Amino acid sequence: MVRFRAARRSRLAALGAAGALVLALTACNGGGDTTTGSYGFPQVKQDDKSTITVWVDADRTKAADAFVKANPDVKVKVVTYDGSANGSNSFRTKMQLFDRAGSGWPDVVFSSQNNDAAWASQKSNGKQAFAAVLNDGLVKKETLDQFTAGALNPCTVEGKVYCLRNDLAQAVLWYNKKLLDQFGYQVPKTWEEYQALGVKVGQEHPGYIVGTVGDAWTPEVFFWASKCQANGITGPKSVTVDLDSDQCKRAATMLDTLIKNGTMPNVSVFTPEFVQKYSGKVLLMPGPAWYAGAIFNNPDSLNVPKGELGVAAPPAWGSDEAVTGNVGGGTWFVSSHSKNLEAAESFARFVTTADDYQVNVAPGYPAYAPAAEKWVKKQETSGYYATDLSAVVKAGTSIWDGWGSGIFSQEAVWAKTVTPAIADGKSLVSLLPEWEQAIKNQAQVNGYTVK
Repeated sequence: MVRFRAARRSRLAALGAAGALVLALTACNGGGDTTTGSYGFPQVKQDDKSTITVWVDADRTKAADAFVKANPDVKVKVVTYDGSANGSNSFRTKMQLFDRAGSGWPDVVFSSQNNDAAWASQKSNGKQAFAAVLNDGLVKKETLDQFTAGALNPCTVEGKVYCLRNDLAQAVLWYNKKLLDQFGYQVPKTWEEYQALGVKVGQEHPGYIVGTVGDAWTPEVFFWASKCQANGITGPKSVTVDLDSDQCKRAATMLDTLIKNGTMPNVSVFTPEFVQKYSGKVLLMPGPAWYAGAIFNNPDSLNVPKGELGVAAPPAWGSDEAVTGNVGGGTWFVSSHSKNLEAAESFARFVTTADDYQVNVAPGYPAYAPAAEKWVKKQETSGYYATDLSAVVKAGTSIWDGWGSGIFSQEAVWAKTVTPAIADGKSLVSLLPEWEQAIKNQAQVNGYTVK
């Protein structure tokens, strides 16, 4: 994904609710007797002919379809769930139920979140961890080594790799080149220039926008890029939270300015309201790489015409080197309880590395470097973009490492604490202490020591 995960929210929610009973009934494996296998974790007796059960969100069904087509001899049962979108935590909740029952775990799970390895790598109520260790022989070292540098960091806990990254969700600056040229504006290279342009747009072209704050990943786009220490995971159970810094205040002040003048609406990009009000009106849009297919080149969303969409590197703050946040990317887990680890590993490896999915079908920038290179070439030869995609590639290596992947969801905290307060007219600067306390509370609930 792209973290294409968020698209069609209402449909995913309906699938999640309607499929709850199905999920409970599609248990693929029992607990069984276990022995410590050759991959460094307890294994049930293996059966390489058994069906593997795979959980995906609605957008990853295409990944499952591609695997089945390429591997017709492997028996696969596909179950659709919400992918833990917006920090719903459904993945973890379901696995905890199966842990208590001692059976029912799926063989492979896709999650739209990057923080699941933090809990999936740990024992639950004395039971073995859900996630299989991948870098002790289950996945070949040469495969792991070809993921883009840093891509597997969210999957790695104390040197062990517990998941494979679907795609990189680095944030970039999307813009409408046709409109910028028409209005006589230049692409901003700094956030200060970006804010000034937003002010000018509000004055000269009311109704046009330069971004949104209506989605739960807003802090990952703007505050992460400002090196705001809202999520400084410094250990398995340690986090540093400091929203009183200049880095946090400058991002909040910029957003307040643009919210106030109407160029930064508090509307989710995945709502009918957004499409109705802002189709043809998006001048700039800081956001993840997967926005390309999720909202711009999507007939069900903004449907920006061919040759208009440009992409630039994320802006810098002043003379600082530009950094970016990461908005999802999606992760694939193999269950340590699987009785067909061979097929489960084959599936997870295929959907993250194979051209049949990552290059030919996936809408987002692949985390697997060889696929990413081919994906960029394919996108550029399509003639859709008004610029080359070098900014997307560069941003993939510019993700600031001061934002970690803890158990708790920053998106859930933001959506509950900040989004409704913005709707009530409160400024982000005034909300920083409240947001900070909410993060600390959530971290402590999950057993973190907060500094």
